[in-house]
Amino acid sequence: MKIAFFEIHDWEAEIIEKVFSGHQLFFSDKPLTLENVAQVKDYEVLSVFIYSKIDKTLLAKMPNLKYITTRSMGLDHINLKDCRKRGVDVSCAPHYGDNSVAEHAFGLILSISRNIHKAYVRTLNKNYSIEGLKGFDLKGKTIAVIGVGRIGSHVVKMANSFEMNILAVDRHPQKDLIKNCNCKYVSLADALKKSDIVTLHVPYCEANHHLMNEKTFKRMKRGAILINTSRGPVVDTKALLDALDSGQLSGAGLDVLEGEELIKEEKELLHDPTKFLNLKKMHQLAIDHELLNDEKVVFTPHIAFYSQEAVQRILDVTIDNIRAFLKKKPINVVN
Repeated sequence: MKIAFFEIHDWEAEIIEKVFSGHQLFFSDKPLTLENVAQVKDYEVLSVFIYSKIDKTLLAKMPNLKYITTRSMGLDHINLKDCRKRGVDVSCAPHYGDNSVAEHAFGLILSISRNIHKAYVRTLNKNYSIEGLKGFDLKGKTIAVIGVGRIGSHVVKMANSFEMNILAVDRHPQKDLIKNCNCKYVSLADALKKSDIVTLHVPYCEANHHLMNEKTFKRMKRGAILINTSRGPVVDTKALLDALDSGQLSGAGLDVLEGEELIKEEKELLHDPTKFLNLKKMHQLAIDHELLNDEKVVFTPHIAFYSQEAVQRILDVTIDNIRAFLKKKPINVVN
């Protein structure tokens, strides 16, 4: 069978070549796009990461495609309805980074609460003054965990170990967290009003688009901190910037950003300006740059999942997904 892998690293390709040695394989470290899809137009199995946007236009260029396995838990880069119409099964890699993302969220929290990012930049310039670097303890503070699934559950447990007050927002309360982690389930409005730190762990979908917006930021406790390790479009970037400028928020820790793909592609502007003639995209890029230049913001480039253990789990699950499909018993199917 013809199997194509996009956004793949060399070390992953070496393992895959050994496992699927009897098949015709294609590897690319770039996302799958309309510009390069001709290279795999007759392939039957496709493995991608989050920067490959799969829609009906791209699917039409791959008439033999039968199966897609994404090396992610999130699915907003794949139009599942279009895949279903064409009879293409889609699998994901669930739960590979539950603790990894939760740990990174707390890394962002600690960076802000103890001014670690500011201190690091200062010491690079041989400035060892502690003036302006006074932080605050997490013990006794109130944290709102928005979305208490597998990742959010890890965050709740970590917050409990820091002796924080924990407010959870989820439609499915977990009795063990209530019993063992000093966790109280409340409405989103109550959580925003009472919390010193708000951390987002919801999937991206139409209902969660700009969940955090001008109105919800105004409901937050003044001087609170926002942490986002879920998906960029869950937060309205312009509203976040305004909340930081006004002092409604005192800081933000972001591993994802609305329009983050534009920042990754910005260097292409020098070679092909036509790709950036879209005024909406240009406006988003400008807002993102303004946000990232704010010293109240700690930004990491979508690496919350990116631990050695997590990426190995992703590869293992992807191999299992493809093996199961080849046996006509697909697993982790989402459509």
